[in-house]
Amino acid sequence: MNRFGKAMLLFFLVGITGVGYAQIDRGELEGSLAPVTFSNYEGPHARIETREQIRRIGVTLGQAIRAGAEQDGALNRYFVIHSVSAPDGNKLDADIFGLGANVGVDHIRNLRTIIQGYLQEAYGYSERDAVLLAEFISIYNAVYRENWGFFTARYKAAVIRHLEPKKVGLSTRYSEWPGMTLMLIPLNTAGVGGISTIDTTAISDSRVIEELRKDDGRGIEQRREMVEFKEREAETAEKAAEAQREAIREEEKAIAGERIQLEREQQQTAEERRQLEEEKAQGTVTSEEAAKREEEISQREEETQQKSEELEKREEALVLQKEEAAKQEAFAEQKVEEAQQDRESIAQDQQSIIMERGGEHPQGLIGIVMERKDSTLGRLVAYDPATRKELRRSPLDTVYARTLTFVGGKLLAIAGENRGNSAVRLIEINIRTLEMEQQGDDDIHPNSLIWINGRDLYAITASLSDGTLNVGRFNADLALQAKSAIAVHPNAAVSIQQGDLLVQKTDGSTVLLNPMDLTER
Repeated sequence: MNRFGKAMLLFFLVGITGVGYAQIDRGELEGSLAPVTFSNYEGPHARIETREQIRRIGVTLGQAIRAGAEQDGALNRYFVIHSVSAPDGNKLDADIFGLGANVGVDHIRNLRTIIQGYLQEAYGYSERDAVLLAEFISIYNAVYRENWGFFTARYKAAVIRHLEPKKVGLSTRYSEWPGMTLMLIPLNTAGVGGISTIDTTAISDSRVIEELRKDDGRGIEQRREMVEFKEREAETAEKAAEAQREAIREEEKAIAGERIQLEREQQQTAEERRQLEEEKAQGTVTSEEAAKREEEISQREEETQQKSEELEKREEALVLQKEEAAKQEAFAEQKVEEAQQDRESIAQDQQSIIMERGGEHPQGLIGIVMERKDSTLGRLVAYDPATRKELRRSPLDTVYARTLTFVGGKLLAIAGENRGNSAVRLIEINIRTLEMEQQGDDDIHPNSLIWINGRDLYAITASLSDGTLNVGRFNADLALQAKSAIAVHPNAAVSIQQGDLLVQKTDGSTVLLNPMDLTER
């Protein structure tokens, strides 16, 4: 296989159940842009924030926008600009979500969680809807990263003024996010609001769907959720349009009744004026009486004129309400049509997957691909020995190749990098998904191996403050059980024989330790 011909493979054999990648039909959709595959930091962290702590970053920004702010946040951290301006054809308004130079987010999962919190707080989306929209928004921005022509053609000038060609959209590499990211969250110019505040037509266009289809499951789950979302958009818009239509009918009925009453009042006033003029011509009314009646008639004429003008304003408002109802109905029809087309596409992909997989799940082996020159860090892969094809590739690309270890049904390794919030730790890997299942809490020396003694694991721990290295004993859950007081050599090996643990000290001499508490014999 060509991909393997270009990289060094170290295979640690284990039989697993896997699913092969489906063939992608790229001829159906146009687009010459580079494919979207997010390169995240996959490995342990020195400081772990909860999902809620991460979500609160977006919540804080959303609270300000909901309160009426046009911009909030710090330009060197996370910030948002709410850009809504006068209509400009079919061009879009947008929220611009920026990542400043000092942001610490290094995984697309966490970035989506921040956007989720923002959407929940700013626009009242449910958690489930916000999660879905955040995923589509991130892919949309990655698909069109730095595509200046695309954004200037689709967004209003007020939005474009806040953008820069080299920063617009979202890089697929997390290392390029800080200070170089201006994501667009398209807002619906149809003015439908509510569940349709975010323009789902924009963020689920053919290029975004094409990217989702490159997944081994063709992105069917996310696409189906978007279809259901659009169907709810259509239902909501249709109900709003019908409510408007009903209100319009009631108003038209009320105006018609008031028009009849007004015409009667106008006729009565006109008759009173005719009689007054006739009496004045016959000399049967005094000048004082005539002046008084003239004043009363003029006052009623003025009142009826005001009523007439008010009715005209209400009729003009009805025209606008009818236009808004028509927009809602057109929007509902558009979403119904989109949902129907999307469902047909999903059904075709589901059928293709069934035919390609044939109901069988090929066995596989787990190995490591070395992707970076002169690096001991690699990416996990699952490989089908029967077809000699790669089944799936792990997002983990910071695993030290020499430490991949199978013990007690678990897959353990040392992974990570010592930079930023990243860390080198013991990790457990999910054999099925090849993702990190859990990480240890202790810093590990990058040159360490993992030594097994029964149910115990041994590795060389590292103190980042003073560089001291020690031997640590861990249980199967990666929790530290004991640590030697004696500092050890950076490339020391741990040997356990006849109830003793032999290791090399920093001065090159050897020392015997108790394997349990790691005290010197």
